[in-house]
Amino acid sequence: MNHTMEFVSGLGAKVINIADQIQEHGVYKLCSADPRVTDWLLMKSPVPISCIIMGYLMMVWLGPRLMAKRKPLQMNYLLVVYNFSLVALSVYMFYEFRVISWKANYSYKCQPVDYSDSVLGKRMADVCWWFFFSKVIETLDTAFFILRKKNNQVTFLHVYHHSSMMVNWWLGVKLVAGGQSFFLAMINSFVHIIMYSYYGLSAMGPGMQKYLWWKRYITVLQLAQFIAIIVHTGYNLTIDCDFPQAFNYAVFFYCISLVMLFSNFYIRAYNSKDLKEDKYKV
Repeated sequence: MNHTMEFVSGLGAKVINIADQIQEHGVYKLCSADPRVTDWLLMKSPVPISCIIMGYLMMVWLGPRLMAKRKPLQMNYLLVVYNFSLVALSVYMFYEFRVISWKANYSYKCQPVDYSDSVLGKRMADVCWWFFFSKVIETLDTAFFILRKKNNQVTFLHVYHHSSMMVNWWLGVKLVAGGQSFFLAMINSFVHIIMYSYYGLSAMGPGMQKYLWWKRYITVLQLAQFIAIIVHTGYNLTIDCDFPQAFNYAVFFYCISLVMLFSNFYIRAYNSKDLKEDKYKV
């Protein structure tokens, strides 16, 4: 109990310290923009990604209205190609995060960002950008739901997760392309290998359904990843580490919000007496 109180007290003190620094110097005093990524696609200015996010939210609001009097589109072939393309991209990203972190001798306890132009430093920044861009691609999940008139699957959790990940990882690549954040991206890439494999197989038609009994365990795996990230980031908050603490706090509290939302989703989707197959998809 005493250790818990000490952790909470220390956590509160650090939050206050960071808030004071932001108020006095601004967020860019805490972590400067990475010059290596300035000329990369969507990275020069926040305007393009802001327009993409606003367009995404407009699609969520306007799309179902435009489809209201139209028949749902049948696009199983396209969904198979789309989902397995994301599987391939996730495999690539997981491989890169794992191999680069191993070759560069990354620490799971504390890993500062390598801002150098070294081969491994630039390679890590590159795969971080691909991870960010994959979140832009994944907004097509929502578009396909709307076009197929599966509006019950465009939930608050779904929209919150897709839109916030674009914001989070634009900032991540712009300011901290690598370092401590590799762990989060690596395990999320692994989870997405499993998740998009399921959706790709599901899109193949009713004949595959008897092999897809493991759907509920995807949500369990997602929850496990968030808890692992909370533990990983929470530990980093208790030590001195040359990684921007503002990002550690953002990740810590963001993952707590996801645990709450995904837990609610799991209870509604799998513990409800009125459970229907494929009623929900995140």
